[in-house]
Amino acid sequence: QVRLVESGGGLVQPGSSLTLSCTASISVNDMRTMNWYRQAAGKQRELVAAMSAVGRANYNPSVADRFTISRENAAIHLRMDRLKPEDTAVYYCNVQVGLLEFWGQGTRVTVAS
Repeated sequence: QVRLVESGGGLVQPGSSLTLSCTASISVNDMRTMNWYRQAAGKQRELVAAMSAVGRANYNPSVADRFTISRENAAIHLRMDRLKPEDTAVYYCNVQVGLLEFWGQGTRVTVAS
């Protein structure tokens, strides 16, 4: 069992920056993929950013020029710049270890004036 704990969410104004962190109970070196998802009210959960074991990152086109995923030791971060109201959602950390998949409990991000 892998435990994931997200932090860093909150209420921010449009145009602001925020960094989410996901602290894991294992090293990122033991993860096959590291991902951030989000789910807005009334919408399906969507993939925001993904990082492979070798460090290759991919992004949802809606955030590709504004968000940055990174990793260190036992943490995965999501740097979010130029936030928009449409980025409002609960953000979830997700990792794959071998054939198993684990989720965090989510952290809420609200972008509003």
